[in-house]
Amino acid sequence: MLEEAGNVFAVFDRQDSGCWSAGIETPEGRWFVKLATTEAAHTSMQRVRELHQHVQHPAIVPLVHGLTCADGLVNIYPWESGEVLYHPTVGTRPDRTDPSQPMARFRALPLHQAQGALQQVLDAHERICDAGWIAVDFYDGCTMYDFTAHQMRLIDFDEYRPEPFDVPGDRLPGSSRYLAPEELRHSGRIDQRATVHALGRMLRLLLDAGDHEAAWRGTTEQLDVIRKATDPDPARRWPTVHDLNAAWITTR
Repeated sequence: MLEEAGNVFAVFDRQDSGCWSAGIETPEGRWFVKLATTEAAHTSMQRVRELHQHVQHPAIVPLVHGLTCADGLVNIYPWESGEVLYHPTVGTRPDRTDPSQPMARFRALPLHQAQGALQQVLDAHERICDAGWIAVDFYDGCTMYDFTAHQMRLIDFDEYRPEPFDVPGDRLPGSSRYLAPEELRHSGRIDQRATVHALGRMLRLLLDAGDHEAAWRGTTEQLDVIRKATDPDPARRWPTVHDLNAAWITTR
C-alpha cells in the first residue's frame, strides 16, 4: 500500500509501541506515516487524533490525516527536519554520552540555545494541559531538535490522555528517569502534577552537560524550581504546568 502512495525513504520497524512507521515522499511532499499493528496501538492512535483536534502549537508536529485502511489505523504527519534526541529501538539503546549522538550534541549547545529549545517544550505542554490533557510516556524520545534551525519539535503523543485518571494497571508506560511515583502505583491518581514532574525531569536531564546529573549548566534558582517540580509528594509540586512555566521564566 505505501509503495503505491510514494517513495518509501525511511522505515522504522523496530519499535516496541505496536506501531510500524515510515517516511514517504509524494508529489505533495514528505510525510511520516504511522500504522497501528496491535489493539493497544489502535486505541492510542485513536486517542491521539482527539488530542490533535484540541491542541496546536508551533513545537507540536501536527496530525494532518487520520485514515483507516485494510491493515488498520494510519496517522499521517508532515516529515520534519531534526533528530530525535534519544531513539531506542528493540534490542538497541544508544549511548547518550557519545559525542556523535543527538543527545550529547544537544547538551553541548550554547546554554541560551538549549534553554530556548526547552522553553518551547514547556510552552507546548502548557497549551496541552490548558486543553485538559496530560503527558503520559513523555521522555527524551519525544523531543526532536533541528540543529540548523534551532527548533524543537515534539512527537509521539499516543499515550497522552485527558485528566484526571487512575493508573489502570501496575504502572504507566514510560522511562524510569521521568516517571513520577504515583505513575508507578496501581490506581495512582494522575493529574497535571505528573506532567509537572516529567517536565522537571526533562529540564534537569537536558540542561546537564553529562548523563549522571553531576554537571548542571543552569543556575541555583533553576535547580530550586526543578526540585519543587519533581518532589516525590505531588501536593508539594507546582500544581499546574502554567505555574511551573511561570516560575521557570523568572529564572531565565
